[in-house]
Amino acid sequence: MDDETTNDRAARGNGEQRPGKELVVVDRDRVGELVALLVAEDTDAQSRARLLTRITAALAHSLQTAKARSVASGRWLAAVFAEEIAPRIPIRDQETLIQHHRGLSGDDLADALERVAVNVTTAVGTVGGALAAVQFTAPPTLLTAPVQLLAETLVIAAVEVKLIGELHEAYGVPASGTPLRRTSSYLASWTQRRALRPGRGVPSLTATMGTAARTALRNRLMRLLGRQMTTLGPYLTGAVAGGTLNRRGTRALARTVRRELRAAAAAGAAPAGGTIVPPYPA
Repeated sequence: MDDETTNDRAARGNGEQRPGKELVVVDRDRVGELVALLVAEDTDAQSRARLLTRITAALAHSLQTAKARSVASGRWLAAVFAEEIAPRIPIRDQETLIQHHRGLSGDDLADALERVAVNVTTAVGTVGGALAAVQFTAPPTLLTAPVQLLAETLVIAAVEVKLIGELHEAYGVPASGTPLRRTSSYLASWTQRRALRPGRGVPSLTATMGTAARTALRNRLMRLLGRQMTTLGPYLTGAVAGGTLNRRGTRALARTVRRELRAAAAAGAAPAGGTIVPPYPA
């Protein structure tokens, strides 16, 4: 598929130097597709770097039309994740995971899933942290943060939601319902940093509490973005900090969820319940 725009072709024909050959404008509704490709287990490091650049360009384009108040409050960030990214996160079932990881199951399979997720978020943090040489005259806010940090935040969230979903599958206690319902349940699990309760819904994210659900997701993303902003430092210190913080964060999340899932699996729990997370309008 040719993603080069008419303006890009015109600029190239006029000899105009575009700021980054990979920075091709992409509509917001393509963000989900790009993130899904980036978080796939078989995507190599070079491809991930290119995809992160394209996601950054898409978000920059979307920011131009978003309302400043929506951006500053985090509603825009939550809307992009809930509407464009979460429904496209590729969460594999237990059979597919076992086959892909050559017969591994239980804790061994969970170890492999955790290792892959940690490696991806570490790599993404290193790339995003490389922007740390940017100088600010005031502390950065969501409105002034480099767009690549916003892209990094959304990608890390997607990797971790995928990890949570596949850990539930690996331990034999997946969420119930349709694929969309299961993904929504895993999104709720990520928001709360807890495994889903076997056979039960997620009380604080029920359909009757749409405002609470929106606020919970927005706050979770904003805290993650705040963590990424701490990587803004001189030279390569930001890259090192970004990779380290992401590695620790993803690993800590995995360990907490795995401990709860291991207990549920040992108790012979039924598939976990969950609720549909409602849309998040910008």
